[in-house]
Amino acid sequence: MATLLRSKLSNVATSVSHKSQAKMSGMFARMGFQAATDEEAVGFAHCDDLDMEHRQGLQMDILKSEGSEEGGEPPLEGDIHYQRDGTGPLPPSASKEACSELSGQGKPKITAWEAGWNVTNAIQGMFVLGLPYAILHGGYLGLFLIIFAAVVCCYTGKILIACLYEENEDGEIVRVRDSYVDIANACCAPRFPTLGGRIVNVAQIIELVMTCILYVVVSGNLMYNSFPSLPVSQKSWSIIATAVLLPCAFLKNLKAVSKFSLLCTLAHFVINILVIAYCLSRARDWAWDKVKFYIDVKKFPISIGIIVFSYTSQIFLPSLEGNMQNPKEFHCMMNWTHIAACILKGLFALVAYLTWADETKEVITDNLPSTIRAVVNIFLVAKALLSYPLPFFAAVEVLERSLFQDGNRAFFPNCYGGDGRLKSWGLTLRCALVVFTLLMAIYVPHFALLMGLTGSLTGAGLCFLLPSLFHLKLLWRKLLWHHVFFDVAIFVIGGICSISGFIHSLEGLIEAFRTNAED
Repeated sequence: MATLLRSKLSNVATSVSHKSQAKMSGMFARMGFQAATDEEAVGFAHCDDLDMEHRQGLQMDILKSEGSEEGGEPPLEGDIHYQRDGTGPLPPSASKEACSELSGQGKPKITAWEAGWNVTNAIQGMFVLGLPYAILHGGYLGLFLIIFAAVVCCYTGKILIACLYEENEDGEIVRVRDSYVDIANACCAPRFPTLGGRIVNVAQIIELVMTCILYVVVSGNLMYNSFPSLPVSQKSWSIIATAVLLPCAFLKNLKAVSKFSLLCTLAHFVINILVIAYCLSRARDWAWDKVKFYIDVKKFPISIGIIVFSYTSQIFLPSLEGNMQNPKEFHCMMNWTHIAACILKGLFALVAYLTWADETKEVITDNLPSTIRAVVNIFLVAKALLSYPLPFFAAVEVLERSLFQDGNRAFFPNCYGGDGRLKSWGLTLRCALVVFTLLMAIYVPHFALLMGLTGSLTGAGLCFLLPSLFHLKLLWRKLLWHHVFFDVAIFVIGGICSISGFIHSLEGLIEAFRTNAED
């Protein structure tokens, strides 16, 4: 009797503890998601078939009490909860239905304003610093493209969410898919039921890794231009930055990093305001005659990729919409976030270009006077280094789940041990990924070229081509003629821009790679 009483008391205590952890995890998930969904996707843009908590290092584990074994007591409420340590993959016994049920019940919901904050972070991050360089080669057409890209990305974000829903037997619109990968797989079924998901995952990994490379490149570039008198080259600054980032290989979750993300984002907005304020102080010297109506045919396609890359957010929109308290507000949220982004990006790019005209550099802060350039650039480097773990951790998650944890379909043995700890060779692969980003940053230290290549390849694919194609494939019978026209037009225009931008960016990168190899 005493043993039974102690067992029940122990179970009750465990239940209370689990409930408390679930509440705290939900609270931090809400805070972490808002803070750590950064501009690229990052925020992106994790493996978007995971829920919001998992994208921020909150891993959903199903824990069963010992009493659930044969002949024992059923598990008490609270034995299923969110675990924050993120020490390993989901147990094999956790069925998809159980995970789905948990994510619907215990997951904290966000308001339309909070969702808008995430989208704003994704499309108004530090990569807007390259937009004045796009105006340099595109003139007024570059400004038009900033507006056009905002309209198209807003539209494709909406139709991507529409692909998550279908009409049931009762005529009700219900959500039947949860992620970008689910949509891609549905389009390729029944012949190739997993092909679409693999294509999306590959594009996602490329974009995330390229984002990491861009952070290393911009860190080396900013430090080199901030302290030109020091006998340290840009490559050396990139190596120093990577040495600081090497501990990212040991990350189990993003709990520690997410605490600083909100402050970094706010600091970045302050820096943008400072740059604009400096430009306004030189309004009398603005070179309006330098803004061209013609384009640089060789370099303008690269500008297209830069502009598209600055708007990438589609990869995490399905998860974001699924976590909203009122999903009906999603369209309104997309409208005002992209209108605000369009206005702010256009003004920032134009004002900065008018100030420096033909002397505009790839990263606009390099044009600032030396008295304030160092301070501004140091803040930007700090933001870049603290933002690096987000896409890096997301890329690692996708790679581990695709190659090492995908059940019988995994290409390699599980990189986690039975106790949930990362094996030594798994840690080696993470370190190799960090070193790979360094090598790319050293041999191709060109911010605009890398950003243009990424925008033309994965940005245009994930934001323009795939959403319009999926929308036509899944919902073509219910589409109005103007929707069909828009989808076809976006697919054709997006394809042309993507191919031209990719070719020109690749040519520039190959030339830069050869030059650096000779040096």
